[in-house]
Amino acid sequence: MIDSRIVACYLYPITKYGYPPEAKDTLTHINEFASLGFKSIELEGIRKHHLMEVYEMKEEIVRHVLLNNLEVPYFCVVLPGLSSPDETERAKNLDFFIKGCEIASAFGSLGVLDNAPLPPYQFPDDVPVVRHYHEETLSAAKFPDTLDWNTYWEQMTETYRHACDIAAGYNLSYQMHPAHGVLASTTDAFLQFHEAVGRDNLRFNLDTANQYFLKDNLQLSLLRLADYIDYIHISDNGGIKVEHLPIGDGEIRWDDFFETLDKINFSGHFGIDIGGSESSVSDLDAAYKNAAEFLERKIREKQ
Repeated sequence: MIDSRIVACYLYPITKYGYPPEAKDTLTHINEFASLGFKSIELEGIRKHHLMEVYEMKEEIVRHVLLNNLEVPYFCVVLPGLSSPDETERAKNLDFFIKGCEIASAFGSLGVLDNAPLPPYQFPDDVPVVRHYHEETLSAAKFPDTLDWNTYWEQMTETYRHACDIAAGYNLSYQMHPAHGVLASTTDAFLQFHEAVGRDNLRFNLDTANQYFLKDNLQLSLLRLADYIDYIHISDNGGIKVEHLPIGDGEIRWDDFFETLDKINFSGHFGIDIGGSESSVSDLDAAYKNAAEFLERKIREKQ
């Protein structure tokens, strides 16, 4: 059985079945995680429809997780509407966020995870249901004519302050996942956002591939964010485009990265986050198993 600090991320079923995978197939996804030898897994509720399907079957999922002797240290609650400029939309998404926290609590999770806030873009249609916003998508977006940034920032950060308080009520941290095109996507941006929200349980889910692509020095990020990191998403990147590659297939200097992790005495979880339609992964199962073996070696070296 793979070390429980090593988590198989939800990107695994996303890569196999598309975004989002069918919520009704969650038990199958759990079986697949277990067959790879993982003890810790990541599950998700993606926007209203997918999240509520997971909510309706949460007791069944909990039973299946326990039956397979698994843990779900982090549950992803993907709700881009939390950063909407519309107060009604933010309030609706806070209600869904409560449902997400209830699911995470039922799993015995340490925290919930969401993408960092999406700026108040106006897309030609609705907000695209995608994991990452590509350049052409972002370039097509506009902003509301009535947008006053200072007012928006105050209202948006108040919403996330409320979300942090909701999560704290369930003894959960609230992990912010960085990605291209979102607010709080870099070390500097997260520190500014954390100061504005002012809640200790607001944490940074460092993502090695996304940070590397964004030219955010990984070693410096670890040093500066040492007090804000419990969970790290691990995958490689070539530095040219958004991609989540198998360990060793990109340009990340892993020895330097883990040397810095030792310096900050990191003791949290590692999530293997390899795959996605943007990435070229010839053997997904092998990539996850090899990454787990790599991380287990690194954990043993520190002991």
